[in-house]
Order: sequence, then structure tokens, then C-alpha cells
Amino acid sequence: MKPLAQMAEDVLRTADGRAKTALSREYAAAWQAARATGEKPEIGHADPPLHPARPEKPELLSPRDVPRRRPGTPEGRIALLHAVAHIELNAVDLHWDVIARFSHVPMPMGFYDDWVKAAGEESKHFNLMCDCLEELGSHYGALPAHAGMWRAAEDTAEDFMGRLAVVPMVLEARGLDVTPGMIEVFRKADAASAVAALEVIYAEEVAHVAYGSKWFHFLCGRHEEDPKERFHALVRTYFHGPLKPPFNEEKRAEAGIPPDFYWPLTEDA
Repeated sequence: MKPLAQMAEDVLRTADGRAKTALSREYAAAWQAARATGEKPEIGHADPPLHPARPEKPELLSPRDVPRRRPGTPEGRIALLHAVAHIELNAVDLHWDVIARFSHVPMPMGFYDDWVKAAGEESKHFNLMCDCLEELGSHYGALPAHAGMWRAAEDTAEDFMGRLAVVPMVLEARGLDVTPGMIEVFRKADAASAVAALEVIYAEEVAHVAYGSKWFHFLCGRHEEDPKERFHALVRTYFHGPLKPPFNEEKRAEAGIPPDFYWPLTEDA
């Protein structure tokens, strides 16, 4: 088996979404099988690209230029599924990127177990969204998408704690806030496949946010820093603008993020 960091780089350098997620799931399964036998596979080192390989479509636009569609229409629901597929593909790369980019930082094996598991699940989520799109006569790449999704990764390319603070604990936590509303949109439309897929995503994303919180607290302990103060400082440095309520306080608490971590950040101008 290749060193884990090299597997991570391979995924990052694969452009096609279905091919990227197939490789991601293959590598995740290989890692998990080795770990199940008690092995401690090599982590190694990698030279990940600043931007992961991407398919020619979708066209990536500035957030303000992405067309707005009403979720009460069939076209609007396709656009919503497409947006989630795009988020999930970025999430696949984000989870492998943290392994490859910060492979020089010594971490317990449990860190890699968590991130590989999350990367495999994000790959499944992308495929679920693609399946839903195809069921509705569309596909990933049929619509333009948000070009800003990788900005947090670029901004935190040299800051491990910043990456954990902004990606799982802010961006993925936001998914916990908005997914119940999306599920309701598709339930009202009697779109059973989309409801089932989004419910899988919602259940599994809680753990992904929790991994971020757990390892952020671990690094704060290693460096003898106060987690809440450090989190506030990092989010103010790397996240552009205030956090916006409403928050899913119950699921955020399940993921290990208490209200005093995020409510003070709603006040920032």
C-alpha cells in the first residue's frame, strides 16, 4: 500500500468527479482494512497542488454571479442538488488535502483514521447527489458553480489549526444548520431519493464536524492555548465576515462546538 500522503495527493490530482471519488473510496477502504488488522501504515509526505484537479464542467463563477433559482420549482431543486454535489466534491478534496498538506506535522494514528473515514463518506455523498441529479435528467457539471469553495483551503494552506477551525468547525458546521431546511424542500416535493440522500449526509456530517473540533482541541492542548480564544482569533483571520444565525445548536453541541464558540462571531463587522 502507498504511503497515505501519496494516496491523498493522487486523489487531489484526479480531475473527474466520479473517478476522484472512486479512487478516494478505494484508498479509504485499503487504509481501513489495514488498520483493522492492527497495522500502522506509513503516512509519508506529499507535494499537493494548491488547487485540486477539477473537471472542465461545471463552469466556476464568482458567488454573486451564480444564478439564483427558487427551490419550489423543479429547476430550483436541481440547482440545489447541484450546489450540494459541488460542496461534497470540494469536501472530498478538503479531507485528503489536510492529510497531504500537513503530513509533516506528527499526529496520532486516530487523526488519520478520522480524516480517511470522512473522505470516504464525502465521496459517497457526492455520488448520492450525482445519482439524484441523474434521476431528474441532469448531471454534475450541467450548471455553473461557486468558485469560492476552495478559498478557505488556500487561505489556510500553511496553518493547520486555521484549517481545522475554518473548514470543519465553520463551513461544515454551517451544513448542519441548513440541511434540515433542504430536506424539507424535497420532502414537500415528494422527492424520496433526495430526502434519503440528504438524511444520510446530515447524519454523517455531525461526525465530520466533531473530528474537526476534537483535533483542534488536541492541537490547542499540545500548544497550551485556550481553544475558544484561539478559535475566535483564527476565524476572524481566515473567515471573511460574521457567522450568520440561525444555528443548529443541538447538532453543533453533539459535534463538540458549544454556543460560546460561535455566537460571539456573529457580531463581527
